[in-house]
Amino acid sequence: MTTILDTLERYYDTVPRVGGARAEDFGPLTLFVQEGTGWQYYARPALDAGRDATAADVERVLARQRELKVPESFEWVAETSPSLRAAVEAAGLRVHAHPLMVLDTEAVRRPAHPEVRLLGADDPLLTAAVSVPALAFGDPGTAVGEAGPAELAAKMAEPSAEEGRARVSGKLASGTTALAAAVRDGVVLCAGQYNPVGDVAEVVGVGTLPAARRQGLALGVTAALVADALARGARTVFLSAGDGDVARIYSRAGFRRVATALIAEPPAQPGA
Repeated sequence: MTTILDTLERYYDTVPRVGGARAEDFGPLTLFVQEGTGWQYYARPALDAGRDATAADVERVLARQRELKVPESFEWVAETSPSLRAAVEAAGLRVHAHPLMVLDTEAVRRPAHPEVRLLGADDPLLTAAVSVPALAFGDPGTAVGEAGPAELAAKMAEPSAEEGRARVSGKLASGTTALAAAVRDGVVLCAGQYNPVGDVAEVVGVGTLPAARRQGLALGVTAALVADALARGARTVFLSAGDGDVARIYSRAGFRRVATALIAEPPAQPGA
């Protein structure tokens, strides 16, 4: 019988390929490498690998990531690949844990938020919508922060903002992502996306401008993404929450924790 974690494993293996990444085989691990410009992916356990990855396997992948000058990143589900954490830690990486949550499709849906709408590929607010999460994740947590409209305007002026807009615009046009934003007086205060593969959709990158937190905007954006995904035929909608506090917010949108998503990266360097 296929379990929800089996479904998520297949999604994790498929979504980079749909996004244009090349898959490189390292036995029990697969490294996804983005062709050209775009989101840089990760290494993760190979489907039906037949054996657990060792620290030596992890080192081989790390060497290849360094050769390609791509992020030294691994992502996996703790309950599905329980031995991988020890292998990546033995290779010197630091592991971050995040609640992995799946939507209860029978849960009562939240009403539409009046300030939230879906954005298209040519929407003039798209640059702002891809810039807000970058500011949000630079100041993580749920507490109200300092960054507001002025910081957003500065972020939008950076070259990376235009690169992000072009990348997301292409994905919106191709139907490989959808984006919702909370907009007040012409300013994007919160934004997020979902990425569909078949009848599975992952909600990703929901972030609120730090100065606009604790106003229900992230819940409104998430509810809009969920409603759109279900309307387009999704049967499984899931996400990874930043921490337990964020997970409690998502539980109000009908998500329940099913497992733990793990991300391994090199330790932060002093002064970085």
